[in-house]
Amino acid sequence: MDLIGIHLREALGEGCPVCRLLREYEESEIETILYEHVNDPEVRNRFKESLGLCTYHAWRMVEKAYSEPLLGPLGISIIYEHMLSIYISALEENGEAGTGECFLCSLLKRKERTTVEAFADRIEELLPEYERSGSILCKRHYEMLRSMLAERNPEMAEKLRRIQIEKLKELDGRMRSFIDKFDYRSKEGHTEDEVKALPQTVEALKGLEVVTPLGEEKRRKRRGFPWR
Repeated sequence: MDLIGIHLREALGEGCPVCRLLREYEESEIETILYEHVNDPEVRNRFKESLGLCTYHAWRMVEKAYSEPLLGPLGISIIYEHMLSIYISALEENGEAGTGECFLCSLLKRKERTTVEAFADRIEELLPEYERSGSILCKRHYEMLRSMLAERNPEMAEKLRRIQIEKLKELDGRMRSFIDKFDYRSKEGHTEDEVKALPQTVEALKGLEVVTPLGEEKRRKRRGFPWR
């Protein structure tokens, strides 16, 4: 298996592997911008298109800047002072600013597509690994992958469908057990797998909290949950 395949295989642990790779990519890009590209003219021009990124990514950058001692608020302050001056100039000229697409959302769109394509290209090797793993592709990424396979390899598309059904049925069983044990007559406590069933179900249906190529803004990362 090549390096890309190994990277995909390593993401097969728990939850949607595509979502988790996108989250890693998002985090890496934010760090790269703050460490290396604060004064990069090309990156700064891309920032101007959306007046400093979408709401979700703007706050993710602020959070990252204040949580990393080696970063601090200086770099992001330089970026956003520039964006503020552009906005002021636009108001003075009775014009508009920041009507374009978020720079990071655009990067994530391309990354999502290439990640799913890489999975499809290596499906013969990865599907058995996926079947054995605790991962469950979220609805969105399952549908993207199956659509690609339906054109390239209908047999593998059908195998993926059957595996997905079995994984979802197993998850549904844990959800039902989790719910049943809230009954006052139940004498058994919840197992760790049952406690994880709720967030895993939400992830299987809706994916992780990253910005999708549809431009949907997810809530900022929740804190304090044992399964995060």
